[in-house]
Amino acid sequence: MDEALLRSLTPHVLSILVRRGADFAAAEDAVQDALVEALRSWRTEPPRDPKGWLITVGWRKFLDTTRSDAARRRREDSVDEEPDPGPTQDVDDTLQLYFLCAHPSLTPSSAVALTLRAVGGLTTRQIAQAYLVPEATMAQRISRAKRTVAGTRLNQAGDVATVLRVLYLVFNEGYSGDIDLAAEAIRLTRLLARSISHPEVAGLLALMLLHHARRPARTAPDGSLVPLAAQDRARWDTTLITEGIEILQAALAQDRLGEFQAQAAIAALHADARTAAETDWPQIVEWYDELAELTDSPIVHLNRAVAITEADGPRAGLAALAPLDDSLPRHTAVAAYLHERDGDLDAAARLYAEAAAKAPNLAERDHLTRQAARLNNRA
Repeated sequence: MDEALLRSLTPHVLSILVRRGADFAAAEDAVQDALVEALRSWRTEPPRDPKGWLITVGWRKFLDTTRSDAARRRREDSVDEEPDPGPTQDVDDTLQLYFLCAHPSLTPSSAVALTLRAVGGLTTRQIAQAYLVPEATMAQRISRAKRTVAGTRLNQAGDVATVLRVLYLVFNEGYSGDIDLAAEAIRLTRLLARSISHPEVAGLLALMLLHHARRPARTAPDGSLVPLAAQDRARWDTTLITEGIEILQAALAQDRLGEFQAQAAIAALHADARTAAETDWPQIVEWYDELAELTDSPIVHLNRAVAITEADGPRAGLAALAPLDDSLPRHTAVAAYLHERDGDLDAAARLYAEAAAKAPNLAERDHLTRQAARLNNRA
C-alpha cells in the first residue's frame, strides 16, 4: 500500500468533491472514509486509476451520508447523481484548499491542523501525535475549524501571505511522533510552488530547504543543542543548500522582495560560509535591515542585534539591543550572549540562568543552563 500516494491524492479528491457541491466538512469526512476503504481494499485489488477510485468512493460516501440525514434532504435534491467511474478531469483545486485552510477566521493552530488534515492527508491521530496532544483534543480542534469554514466556496482568490505563515508554522514544529513536520511542510510548500508562481512562495521553500540542510548538525549524539557557530558543517546537506540557493536566486531576480526571501538570503549566507569565521556578517546585517523594513518585527530587531555584534562588536550589539522590550522571547538569552562577548561574565552567567528558566523546551533549557554553569565555573 502506497500511503504517500494516498496522501498526495487527498487534496485533489477533496477539492473535486467540494466543487461538485459538497460542503467542506462533509467532503472531508467522505474523503477520510474513502481513504480507510482504500487501505482495506487496495492491498488485494489496487485500482488502475487511484484518483478516480477515490473520487467515486468518496462521492458515494458523501451521498450515503446525505441521504441518511433527513435534515439534509433538500441539499440531496440539489446535488448531481453519482458520476460513472472512469478517468477523472485533470483539474487541480489544491491551491484553493490552501487558502480555505488558512481562512482568516481560523486561529493559527486550527489553520495548521486543518492544512495537515485536508492538504497533507494526515490522520487526526498523526497530527495529534506530532503536536503532543490527545487525539480527542485534536479531533475537536479540526471539527471546529471545519465548522468555521463550512459554506465557504472555492471560488475566490486567497491571501498567499496567510498560507505561507501557516506552512512556516508547520515547518517550525520540526519533528515529533511518527510524522516529520519539517519534511511535511517542505512537501506541502513544493506542492504550493507547483500551483502558483509567486516569489514569496519560492522564498519560503528556499528558506525551509536551507534550514533543513543544517538539521543533522543541530544536535549532539546526547540530544543537546549545537549552536550554529559550533556545528560540523561537513554534516550539512549540500544538495539541499544548492537547491535552496538556486530557488532563492530565481525568486530575487523577480525584484519583488518579501520577508521570506530576505530570511532565505540570510540563511544562504550562513550556508555559503565554509567556516563560522568566514560568515559575511556585514551583508547579513544589510539583509536584516531589509527585513526590518519589511516587517518591523521585534524578533527581527533582536536577531539583528546579534548580527551587529558579529559584524561590529558587542558594544554595537548591546546598543542595538537596548531599545528592545526585554519581555521578547529569547531577549534574555541574546543579552547573555552579548554580555559574554563584551567580557562581563558575571552578568552573562546570571542572564543565561534567567533565560534557562524561561526556555520554551527542555533542549533549549539544558543548553542555557550549561552556558551559565560554564561561565560560573570559569569565574
